[in-house]
Amino acid sequence: MADVINDFKGRVEKTLDDLRRELSKIRTGRANAAMLDGVQVESYGAKMPLNAAATVSVPDARTIVIKPYDKSQIPAIEKGINEAQIGITPQNDGTVIRLPVPPLTEERRKEIAKQVKTKGEEHKVAVRNLRRDANESVKGQTKNGEISEDDEKRLLDQVQKETDGGIAKIDEIVAKKQKEVMEI
Repeated sequence: MADVINDFKGRVEKTLDDLRRELSKIRTGRANAAMLDGVQVESYGAKMPLNAAATVSVPDARTIVIKPYDKSQIPAIEKGINEAQIGITPQNDGTVIRLPVPPLTEERRKEIAKQVKTKGEEHKVAVRNLRRDANESVKGQTKNGEISEDDEKRLLDQVQKETDGGIAKIDEIVAKKQKEVMEI
């Protein structure tokens, strides 16, 4: 019986981690190294993540600095950033690449806040789908005579309680990110 609940909790936690990872990639008007997570660089004939070809740092709230391990890779890194379409033009001074993060307009902030809410809704649906799967598993165990009807009711209540907790955490994460996006 505990296996169903533990498995469900683990899956909900993975869903929450995925939401956090997705939201970290969304631009907030503040410099954030996670904005570059999806950037791939053509280096020595192979595609690799940016952080394998350079160190990425955030010296202040409006700038990301990329210091390549090999200065000959600067054009490839610039190309990778442009191909990733993150909306920031790289500035190269021969040794490092700077990405100045421009402030967001009010209209763009509202658009991004809607994106954040949409991501939250997608993850709420995922949690509800996990609930459905857990409930089917519990009902299947009752049907097979593995657990009693009282245990079934207790497990279904526990699954619902965990679902409510997961959805509340999603709401909390989304609200925090929306607040961050709307800050000037």
